[in-house]
Order: sequence, then structure tokens, then C-alpha cells
Amino acid sequence: MTIATNTRISDLTPWRSELRSTLALAWPLIVANLTHQAIQATDVLLLGRLGATELAAATLALNLTFTFNVLLLGLLLASSPMMATALGKRANAIREVRRTFRAGMWLLAIAMPPYWLLLWHSEPVMLALGQPAELAQAGQSYLRAYMWCTAPWLLFQLLRNFVAALERPAVVLWLSFAAIALNALLSWALIFGKLGMPALGVAGAGLGSTLTWLIATAALILVVQGDRQFRRFHLFGRFWRLDYERTVEMVRLGWPIGITMALEMGVFALAAVFMGWIGTPAVAAHAVALQIAAFTFMVPLGVGQAATVRVARALGKGDLAGITRAGWTSWGLGVGFMAAMALLMWLFPSELVGLFFGPTVGSETRDLAIAFLAVAAAFQIADGAQVIGAGMLRGLHDTRWPLVFALGGYWLFGLGIGTWLAFGRDWKGVGIWVGLASGLALVGVLMLGRWILRERLGLTRAA
Repeated sequence: MTIATNTRISDLTPWRSELRSTLALAWPLIVANLTHQAIQATDVLLLGRLGATELAAATLALNLTFTFNVLLLGLLLASSPMMATALGKRANAIREVRRTFRAGMWLLAIAMPPYWLLLWHSEPVMLALGQPAELAQAGQSYLRAYMWCTAPWLLFQLLRNFVAALERPAVVLWLSFAAIALNALLSWALIFGKLGMPALGVAGAGLGSTLTWLIATAALILVVQGDRQFRRFHLFGRFWRLDYERTVEMVRLGWPIGITMALEMGVFALAAVFMGWIGTPAVAAHAVALQIAAFTFMVPLGVGQAATVRVARALGKGDLAGITRAGWTSWGLGVGFMAAMALLMWLFPSELVGLFFGPTVGSETRDLAIAFLAVAAAFQIADGAQVIGAGMLRGLHDTRWPLVFALGGYWLFGLGIGTWLAFGRDWKGVGIWVGLASGLALVGVLMLGRWILRERLGLTRAA
């Protein structure tokens, strides 16, 4: 009996070690993810005090940025498994990590000018999508102040990938907390004209975000340049030299990640356009329900990012058992959390929605937000499963098939069901949300199935 018990404890020890390592890596990443979402949620909360029109305008404007932001973020996310695998192999790790980081900076330098040009002229885009002129004009005012935060935010993510690959993500923790507080103060002052600032309305929220990310990114650069463990990589050394080979390699691995994420965010952005066709109350309600769902999503997103690093490190070491432990540990953590969040949304929808609406918002908007949140509760588990599954596969450098899953699941299956229910069956906004939930569920199942078959499919061949 004693021998058998000791054997079982010995078998569990690697899993417990993996759980501790995953939690230590994941929770600072989660906080960093929550920072970006909390900054946007703070702006939504403050703009909700101005009225449904201002809230709807900012929501439509932000939806234009979502798809392109995650497309560029996906390219940069390729740096995470590339750096982690190089560190796992150890041979020429410093040089390989620096090459990957430099390639990420070049991708940003190439991509930002045309992106900024699009955001500067966002009003014609929103008008072409059938949005009311009042919302399009206010949305452009918001974006012309907000757009400048995209470059520092993306550079912050690239730096975070670097510190996460070294399994020292806590360095961004206090910066994240400070950024949330700083944005709340700046946006409040600039929206309502407090602390001697001009009352800029929706543009004030955008300017607050830009100032926040400029300061946060500058602080993280100083930390990376000053810390001995980080400084030895000389990340910004000869940054002006284009490493064509490594840049192409990052694009090759990253473009399926970016398009996969863009397909998911694009569906939600198109859902906001559909809500604009239904009416301003539907747009405002969609904004609040989406903010709550997106806030909880940041946790499995962070766990998925940790899974990428842990799986990629095991892959670099040639450790098949380590790959298995890293993937399943992350999956259990993330899906378990989302199940708890689903229960919370189901039990307290009115209280959650009430956090975002001031007294000027009518009962129709509130009721719609509560109805949308009930559907959002149903897809919490599916959303967690698909994003963690993508992170696990990304650690194996597997990005092409997840792209196919996203295209079919989100745009053909989910959007098809949502459009039919919303306009064919007259479910309106609720039908759109049911379609979103259906697409997430299908993609989650497909991601998990590919992970289960990883050895048979040859995804662990490098190990």
C-alpha cells in the first residue's frame, strides 16, 4: 500500500510542478491583458454617463480598430513561441531572441502608417457601412485621438512576449495596475473637463488612452534596458538593420495567427454593424455586453499565452510528456474559470449591466443588454476552450489549421446562424449573439480535437 501510494504521489509531482509554473507565468499575463480591456471598459463606463449616442459612437469606432489591432497582434504573437523554443534549445539563444524581437519592430514600422491613414479617415468607412451620420462623425472624433495609442500598445505586447518567454512576466504587473489607474484619471478629466482639463467628450476618452499607453510603454522599455537579465539580450541593438530572413519567418508563422484572431474579432465587429442597422439602443447594449464578456475573456487569453510558452519550451527540449502536461494544465485552468464566469453572468445580469449605465440610459437599452449577457454566459466555456486550444497549438508552431477552423466556424457557421436568426426569424440582436456563441463552440471543439490528435498528426515531430 505504501509503495503504491508513493508511486501515485510521484506521478502527480510533475503535474503539480506544471500547475505552479503555469500559474506563475499566466497570472501576470492575465493582468496585462486585463489592463487593455480595463482601459477600454473604463472609457465605455465613462462615456455611458454622457449618453447612449456617445457610447454607441465610441463602440462603432473601437470595432474598426479591433480587427486590425488583433491582425497586427497576431503577427507579433509569433514571437512568443519563436523566442520560447530558442530558449528551450539554448544554443545561440540570446542572438536568436534578439533577431526575433527586431523582426517584430520592423513589422510594426511597416504596418503602422497605412493603418493610421485608415483610422484618420474612419467617418467615410462607417458611413459606407450604413451607420448614421451622427454616430460616424462622433466616432471619427474619438478615433483621431485614440489611433496614436495603437503603436505603443503593440510595442508593449512585443516587449511582454519577450519577458514572458523568459518566464518573468511579473515585470509588467505593476505597470499594468498603474496604467489602469492613470487612464481612469486622464479619461475622466478629459471627457468631463476636470482638473483644469478641457471637456473633450468622446475625443477625451481617446486622448486618455493614447497618453496612458505612451507612458506605460516608455516605462517598460526603461525596465527592459535596466534589468541585468533582460539587458544582456541587447534588444534594441542595431534596430535599424532589417533582418529579412527572420522577418519573413515571423510573417510565415504569424499571419495565420493574426488572421485567425482577426476573423474572430471581425465577426464581433460586424455584429456591431448589424446592431447599428437594428438601432442605437441595440448598439449601446451590445457594447456593454461585449465589454463584460471581453473582460472575462482576458483570463483564458492569458492562460493560452502561458500555454504557448510552456508547450514551446517543452517542444524545444524534446519533452513529449512535458508538452502534454503544459497543454492540459492550461486547458483545465482556463475552461474552469470560464465556467465560473458563466454562472456569475447567469445569476447577476442586471447588477453587471447596471455598472455601465447612467440614469440617462433608457429601459430598452438596459433590457437588451441583459438579454445579450444571458447568451454571453452560455458561450463563456466555448470561448475559453477555443482560445486556450489555439494557444496550445501555437506552442507547437501549428497555426494554419486553426485559421481554417476560424474561417469556417466564425464566418460560415456562426455568422450564418446569427444572420438567419436576427433577420430571418426576427430575433434581432439576440439572434446575432446566439450565432456568435454557436461559432465559438464549433471552433473550440475543432481546436481540442486537433490537440488530442497532435502526435498522430506529426505536430510533435520536433520533440
